[in-house]
Amino acid sequence: MRAMILRSMMTLDENSSPLSLVDIPQPQATDNEILVRVSVCGVCHTELDVIEGRAPPPRLPVVPGHQIIGRVAAVGGGCKRFREGERVGVGWIHSSSGAVDENISESFMATGRDVNGGYAEFMTVPETYAYPIPEVFTDKEAAPLLCAGGVGYRALRLAEIGDHQILGLTGFGGSGHLVLQLARHLFPHGKVFVFARSPVEREFALELGADWSGDTVDQPPERPHAIIDTTPAWRPVLAALEVLRPGGRLVINAIRKESADIELLAGISYEKHLWLEKEIKSVANVTHQDLEEFLPIAARIPLKVATASYPLAHANAALRDLRAGHVRGAKVLRVADGG
Repeated sequence: MRAMILRSMMTLDENSSPLSLVDIPQPQATDNEILVRVSVCGVCHTELDVIEGRAPPPRLPVVPGHQIIGRVAAVGGGCKRFREGERVGVGWIHSSSGAVDENISESFMATGRDVNGGYAEFMTVPETYAYPIPEVFTDKEAAPLLCAGGVGYRALRLAEIGDHQILGLTGFGGSGHLVLQLARHLFPHGKVFVFARSPVEREFALELGADWSGDTVDQPPERPHAIIDTTPAWRPVLAALEVLRPGGRLVINAIRKESADIELLAGISYEKHLWLEKEIKSVANVTHQDLEEFLPIAARIPLKVATASYPLAHANAALRDLRAGHVRGAKVLRVADGG
């Protein structure tokens, strides 16, 4: 089968095309696993973390990708949830303990990092960690829901926001544009403020119903009760802590932070950034329960998913564009069209 593989970790500054298009053996489903013929796979900032070594894979080579939509091509022994031909999705959580805290369990296995992922024509997954996809979404629309949407849903829950309160979103890419719509649905009397560097992203936020949008370091008209940060940088963290109201909560939705502006942390002020019972909460991965809860909610709204698509062979270009920022929605690789 065709696959884009990572042979060694490197920064995109060192090599702007870190993935290679190769033919590798097609995997086979073992007991309690399904074989998925991949249709599309979303492109996530976490792939950059894997490639550049901030979230290193345990072994190389590896096939990245964890926002996967496809069809069941075969089922292993003992499988009962799915039949051949059914459409399924696979997210960042490939397998774990099955416990409530499986997202932080030592047995957590990440799709596209610990095992081969969706930048390939086929992949396998335990059937417990595959999900039926609502018919309202096309394959391209559904792919970002498996991570950007699912982990965004988890971040929104961890923000502990309520109706009639103000939610801030820092960064407005694949996850932010979904969380805004989700918050609008779940908390119809609340307000959503969006902080983003790009004028294009700020305009997009207003189109989707944001009550205000400004630059990352701008002062909003009111202090948010909670802010969700989805950026790879540190400047937005300090800016968010500064504008949070007393008792507010900052939720950092990122696996790793890049070090380019880490020196800014030396300027943190207890009085300005942390005092008055402000809280910081991180989001660690996603559980299968998050995705099972989120997908039906996404269909009921239904979420409007903005995507830009690339053929599988152009995965490096998609990653470069993602790294450059100014993403309107989410990026998706077309795997099944022969591109």
